[in-house]
Amino acid sequence: MLAAFSFNTAENLPIGLLELLSDRLRVPVPTVGLLVTGYGLTVAVASLPLAHATRAVPRRHVLTGLLAALVVSSTVAALAASYGVLLVARLLTALAQALFWAVTGPVAVGLFAPAVRGRVVGAISVAGSLALVFGVPAGTWLGWRHGWPAPVAVLAALGCVSLLTVAALLPTSRPDREPAAYGTSPDARRFGTVLLAGTLSATGAFAGYTYLAAFLGEVSGYPPGAVSVLFLAFGAACLAGVSITGLLLDRIPQAALTTAVGTQAVGMLGLYAVGSDPVAAVAFLALMGGALGPVFMATQHAMLHCAPGRTDLALAANSGLYNAGIAGGAALGGLVLSSADVRAAFLVGGLLTTGACAVLLGSRLLPTAPRSAGQPRRRADGGLPLRSAEESGGAAARGAADRYAAGGVPPAAIGRAGGCAEGPAADRVLS
Repeated sequence: MLAAFSFNTAENLPIGLLELLSDRLRVPVPTVGLLVTGYGLTVAVASLPLAHATRAVPRRHVLTGLLAALVVSSTVAALAASYGVLLVARLLTALAQALFWAVTGPVAVGLFAPAVRGRVVGAISVAGSLALVFGVPAGTWLGWRHGWPAPVAVLAALGCVSLLTVAALLPTSRPDREPAAYGTSPDARRFGTVLLAGTLSATGAFAGYTYLAAFLGEVSGYPPGAVSVLFLAFGAACLAGVSITGLLLDRIPQAALTTAVGTQAVGMLGLYAVGSDPVAAVAFLALMGGALGPVFMATQHAMLHCAPGRTDLALAANSGLYNAGIAGGAALGGLVLSSADVRAAFLVGGLLTTGACAVLLGSRLLPTAPRSAGQPRRRADGGLPLRSAEESGGAAARGAADRYAAGGVPPAAIGRAGGCAEGPAADRVLS
């Protein structure tokens, strides 16, 4: 949770320090903005390749390396005297975060029973949301008071605490033998549906959210000081949303995702329709904020269940596409603003989110895809695909019976000589 808080704070910290960084490094504000957009694009592009490249490395070693990268990159960033050095340090942090979200989910939930995995995902998401509610505002205050390197140095210290804890306490095991290494209910169609819905939802959300300050000022009529308070309220709604959804994920996982996407659509379309009224704008802003965090959290949780292969690769694909949706949504919103007003960006975003909701609802109307005969079942704890003892014994007994019918030795002799299963399973097959 501390590592999630640190990474999310590092990702979004420059948003509150854009003008300060521009002044101290003597570069234009749009150039400083590349510290955020370049970060997101790096996460989008690198998540799946890095997860694939490290799929055989024990997770304790991977997490230790990622946290070491966070410490080193944050230290270099805090000491940077030029924009180029700061940008390189930021991209190193982005590479570490790209793999962090793919690895941390299976590792964290694998430490707990399958029945409470939704609560574990919720706890990590709460920590990530706290970065927006507390981490970025506190870092912004510290940066303006003591200089922008100060909050970056604090992130290096937090990363060091996480690094030492993980290195000392996390068990070491082969990645493919960890309890949550594979989905508990592999379903390629469900996997594709969740990826598509999550990407559409992220694109829609950030087509509007990127320009929320302009909307609240131009459409709702709030002064700049009030806009800052409303952003804090947005973050608080996001924190409340992930806290509540985390309690429901284990009970109603599919409904939780659909509800979160639907709530986001209502919030965005409501802002478009009646956002000129200040009171109504706050109400629909709270709905949008309360859904934004739960959407990503619910898609991550779904990956742990429906992943058709390794969960770390599924989570990497989900994180990469979600970040691609963020970048694409911001670009789409900019295009809309160039030809219409800021309200139109929320209309487009709301329609895209409605499309994501339709994808989820439509998939539930389709018949369940049958499991192929050759597809192995997963263990109840989500570990390696295994045949049950009875399945293994039955297969051995059937082979023995076939050979005996062809004129070979009795099945019992084959079982004793070759280690094949005997007992109730073999008896039932032979009978």
